[in-house]
Amino acid sequence: MSGKPRLTYCNGRGRMEPVRWLLAAAGVEFEEIFLETREQYEKLIKDGVLMFQQVPLVEIDGMKMVQTRAILSYIAGKYNLYGKDLKERALIDMYVEGITDLMQMILMFPFSPPEAKEKNLDSIKERATNRYFPVFEKVLKQHGQDFLVGNKFSWADVQLIEAILAVEEKIPAVLSGFPQLQAFKIRMSNMPTIKKFLQPGSPRKPPPDECYIETVLKIFRK
Repeated sequence: MSGKPRLTYCNGRGRMEPVRWLLAAAGVEFEEIFLETREQYEKLIKDGVLMFQQVPLVEIDGMKMVQTRAILSYIAGKYNLYGKDLKERALIDMYVEGITDLMQMILMFPFSPPEAKEKNLDSIKERATNRYFPVFEKVLKQHGQDFLVGNKFSWADVQLIEAILAVEEKIPAVLSGFPQLQAFKIRMSNMPTIKKFLQPGSPRKPPPDECYIETVLKIFRK
C-alpha cells in the first residue's frame, strides 16, 4: 500500500462523498477501489474487512475504518479540522449533524419513485430554506467571521459547502435569501484545496445517474 488513504465504495457519491470532500479539503491524496459487483462486496464481508458488513471502507494509518461518522471524525482530528477544544468540537459536531440530516434527503432522492420525486424535491427545498440554511446564515452574520467555528477552517465548513452545492444542483436559486451563505460559498470555492476538488477530473463524483443507481441496487439489494 502506498501510504495514501484507500477508499472502497461504488463509483459515485453516496456516503463516501463527504469523505472525499474532507480529504481533498485537507490536501490529502487518496486512492479508490470501486465496487461493481455484489461478489466484490460479499468477499469483503467474508474476509472480515467490514466490521458491520457495510461500506464506506477507508483504510488509513493501518486501520480498516467503517461508519461514515467515525471516518470523518478521525480525518478531521488528524488534519486539524476539528476545533481547538471540546466546546469548538461540540459546535462542529452539532453543525455537521444538522447538515448530515439535510444531506440524507439528498442522498435518498435519486432512489425515490418517479411519482414521489416532486414531493421529495419540495421537502428538500422546505427543509433547506426554513430549517437548516437559516441556522448557518445567522451564525455567519452574528460573528462576522469567514468560518463557522473559531474563525478557523473546519470540518463543518467542508460539510456546509458540499451541502450548498448539492442542494443548488436541484434548486439553483436556493441561496437567493441568504447573502451570508452566498459569500461563504464564494470564499470556500476559492480556497485552493477546494477549488482544485471542484475542477473537472478531480475525484469529486457527479450527481447520481441511472447507471450509478442500478449499480448500487445490484450490489446492496438482497
